Amino acid sequence: MIRPILTEILLFAAPFALYIVFLWATKAGVLDVESWPLSRLAWLTMAALLLVLGSFVYFAHFSGAKPGSEYIPAHIEDGKFVPGTTR
Repeated sequence: MIRPILTEILLFAAPFALYIVFLWATKAGVLDVESWPLSRLAWLTMAALLLVLGSFVYFAHFSGAKPGSEYIPAHIEDGKFVPGTTR
């Protein structure tokens, strides 16, 4: 459960991190108030939320088992361990 949470946090932080790298590469003051106007923060927040929303859609629709599939739990067969599978 921690992996999806960390993925969403990293996706949200990505636009801000990229902007910090851009400011650092252009030798602009990363901590200057002029480098972080409210309009730029709004755009970065919207981009971050779109990334998070896109990942939610991706994980909900394109990951996991196919519809109608059957999960067979792990079991012992002929004295050997057989891991769980999805058919």
